[in-house]
Amino acid sequence: MRDLLARIPFHIALIVALTLRFVPFVPEPYVWEKLRMLGEDSLRWPIDIFDPLLHALPWMLLLAKVAPGQFSTHTSD
Repeated sequence: MRDLLARIPFHIALIVALTLRFVPFVPEPYVWEKLRMLGEDSLRWPIDIFDPLLHALPWMLLLAKVAPGQFSTHTSD
C-alpha cells in the first residue's frame, strides 16, 4: 500500500481532493448541498450517506500521503 501511495504525486492528490470535494459545482456546490440537507434532516437514502464518504476518499488519500511523516516517533540524533 505504501508503494502505491508513493507512486501518486502529491500535487495530483491535492488537485483531485480539491476538485472532487465540490463536484458538482452547479446548481450549488456539493458540500453546501449536503450540509443544507443535513441541517434540514433530509438525508434519508443510504446513497445520501455513502456519497459524501465517497467524495471524502481523495481527502483520505491526501491525509495518508502526509500523515506518515507527521507522526513519526523516531527522533534524529
